[in-house]
Amino acid sequence: MSEIKNMKKEYFAHETAVIDEGCEIGKGTKIWHFSHIMTGSKIGECCNIGQNVVISPGVILGKNVKVQNNISIYTGVICEDDIFLGPSMVFTNIINPRSAVIRRDKYVKTLVKRGASIGANSTIICGITIGEFSFIGAGAVVTKDVKPYSLVIGNPARHTGWMSEYGHRLNFDQTGIAVCPESGEKYRLEGNLVYKI
Repeated sequence: MSEIKNMKKEYFAHETAVIDEGCEIGKGTKIWHFSHIMTGSKIGECCNIGQNVVISPGVILGKNVKVQNNISIYTGVICEDDIFLGPSMVFTNIINPRSAVIRRDKYVKTLVKRGASIGANSTIICGITIGEFSFIGAGAVVTKDVKPYSLVIGNPARHTGWMSEYGHRLNFDQTGIAVCPESGEKYRLEGNLVYKI
């Protein structure tokens, strides 16, 4: 019990949050109203867990992950650092769920790479990788891997452009170079992939 008290000094949890024993929560993290952090989950430093969030056993969140309200992050999901998860977005962890068939040993992994943003009310079908700094539009249904810096929208989600690390659409010139209007950072489009220069 004293170990849990010491951990609570490292992060903030609203009095209505439920935090099971055996989870790891990093320094500076904030957990808000009616959220449930389950045994065996790992949350990095300086994360923000919004209202009515469930984080299931085995979930891993890196540093500075922003989890907006009404999200369930199921076993099998790994989010690297600096991820934004928009309000009411959905993760899945079984391809063919049935109420009468127990498939707890068949959870499928989903990886969200560093810097990605997933828009409000979007759905991520399990077993895919969301690339670094990609941007999933609100309401998208993502059924396959998303390339780094890619912008995807719609149902099913389709690639419609490229985004900078600051979240601006990139417009490439004839030489394949684009500049982020906010940061001034340059990007190169090469072989249908984007690289920061």
